[in-house]
Amino acid sequence: MVFEKKIMDVRKMADETGLDFSDQIISLETKYQQALKDLYTHLTPIQRVNIARHPNRPTFLDHIFNITDKFVELHGDRAGYDDPAIVTGIGTIDGERYMFMGHQKGRNTKENIQRNFGMPTPHGYRKALRMMYYAEHHGFPIITFIDTPGAFADLKSEELGQGEAIAHNLRTMFGLKVPIVSIVMGEGGSGGALAIGCANKLLMLENAVFYVASPEACAAILWKSAKASPKAAEKLKITATELCKLQIADGIIPEPLGGAHADPSWTSQQIKAAVVETMNELKKMDTQELLKHRTLKFRKIGGFQEGIPVDPKRKVNMKMKEEPPLGMISEAELESEVEKLKQKIVNAKESSTEVSDNGLDKLIEKIKKEVDHEYSEAIKAMGLDERMSMIREEFVKAKQQEQPLHPILINKIDKLKKEFNQGMSGAPNYDRLKSKLDMLNELSQVKNAERIASQKEELNRKLKEVLERPDLKEKVEALNAEIKDSGATSPEDVDEGLMEKIINLKKEIHMEMASVIESFGLHVEAIKPTHIDTSVQTSASEVSAKMGNLNKEINNKIEEVVNSSDLKNMMEMLKMEIVKAGNMPDSSSKDKIDALQQQIKQRLFEAINSSELRKKHEELTAEISEVVDSYGGSNGSLKYTDSEDSSKHEESRVEVNVGGCGN
Repeated sequence: MVFEKKIMDVRKMADETGLDFSDQIISLETKYQQALKDLYTHLTPIQRVNIARHPNRPTFLDHIFNITDKFVELHGDRAGYDDPAIVTGIGTIDGERYMFMGHQKGRNTKENIQRNFGMPTPHGYRKALRMMYYAEHHGFPIITFIDTPGAFADLKSEELGQGEAIAHNLRTMFGLKVPIVSIVMGEGGSGGALAIGCANKLLMLENAVFYVASPEACAAILWKSAKASPKAAEKLKITATELCKLQIADGIIPEPLGGAHADPSWTSQQIKAAVVETMNELKKMDTQELLKHRTLKFRKIGGFQEGIPVDPKRKVNMKMKEEPPLGMISEAELESEVEKLKQKIVNAKESSTEVSDNGLDKLIEKIKKEVDHEYSEAIKAMGLDERMSMIREEFVKAKQQEQPLHPILINKIDKLKKEFNQGMSGAPNYDRLKSKLDMLNELSQVKNAERIASQKEELNRKLKEVLERPDLKEKVEALNAEIKDSGATSPEDVDEGLMEKIINLKKEIHMEMASVIESFGLHVEAIKPTHIDTSVQTSASEVSAKMGNLNKEINNKIEEVVNSSDLKNMMEMLKMEIVKAGNMPDSSSKDKIDALQQQIKQRLFEAINSSELRKKHEELTAEISEVVDSYGGSNGSLKYTDSEDSSKHEESRVEVNVGGCGN
């Protein structure tokens, strides 16, 4: 616009003064053409929308009069109406007859009002439908021109069946036995455009757009503001280039620089050439091939991508899949899901790929809910639901009042549990419950195996990091060099000083590895020597067996004490005190908690400190000392076990698990 204004000013000055400014005018016109070229070769989608809506853009009738040798307009829908927003008629191109129909916009405000801004009512679509039947009857190929913001959506149009009229056109166009070509010459809005656009070939002018919703409407829906229309236009993929990539449009008809309104005649000739070429291609097809071609064009639209994670921002607005009611999922479906999940885990292991979310936790949670439902159904079937409800109310009331469970309530719970377990096998849904419990146990084992495998992998990685530490590697290399310099070829050749250095370095490495192992909640039990005499090995296995038996006796004794009603009450009181104290306990609460903990520890200590267990412990300690002495030192590798399995013989090591006291 700046260059145009300058050119006009220079020409005006030349006319007024009579001077020659032709060089300046040529220079400005060159710059103008270059600026125009730069602008129109890098148009954004929203700019193309604005060009498609340009008030001077050539209309349907402009193109028709430019490309046809003769044209006769046909009016009316034979139901008393003639919609001026859709123009239909018969015309000839190079002696060939065609049925033309298209949306007609006005060239000024008065014409736009008369033509309803190119938005058809049901009468317009029914007029087009009548002409389609007419063309099929006489064997005329059909050419449609699309340029509408959409079908007119006023109350009267809805009352007259706007949706039905569009649907009727869609259905009919797929069955017409003549070639159909559609040209989008401006904007093609939603169903209003598609109602005359179900063609064998869809061609678009370079700056035309074809959309399901206008950028302004899309922006208002998704971003709550029409100001986001540039972003919406980009996301909607509405330009000719993008629609050809998506195989919705079949070709692009070029426009002159500045848009079709810059040179309407040239644009019309490009449309004529594209139409003739396309029609010649379609005329070679027989009727069945033509119908199949039209159907497949629309069938192939769209693509699917599977296995790609959904963007969390998009997932928020997605409707959640409704889960079937509890108890309505068949065992076969659950078993199928379990098998698929197991196969997925196996495939991931075989391909050595890490699966961030294999759905194991979700499936476990789902089966847990099913199991809970089956338990509830079994309780109802056994007639225990009322007692269960009463006991639950008493339990909740005791918790709310922050009181320890009364022995009578504990007795009721134990009695109900015993009665339920005895009559469970007679429940009508026992088989279903057992099947779902088996599935749950199987998945829990898989989850546990995954957890252990992950821990092992992490532990091995940490141990590897220890062995690859620069300071330790430097010490090992220095010691290897010293051994090499000494000329020793076997352990017997190594002198005492060097052997001491080897043992000290080995101990240092073992200590580092032991600290890593203990950081994973594992307990280092012993250090095995590299060479063990057979008799010593036998003694060690016997001692190990005795230790196992003693551990069992101690655990049984502890379990017996823990299950006693007195200790249970003490544990309940301890939990209540901890809940009352909260995160910032006062000195009084601390004293109460410490006193209860000491009482519980004392009870447990008394249980495992009986004279019989004490005697066995002393005998076993003596045997262990003999075996250790026979090992001849601690030159060997570390052995570690889960710290939860290590025995707790001493009072100082007795700990109270408050979270599990009520179990």
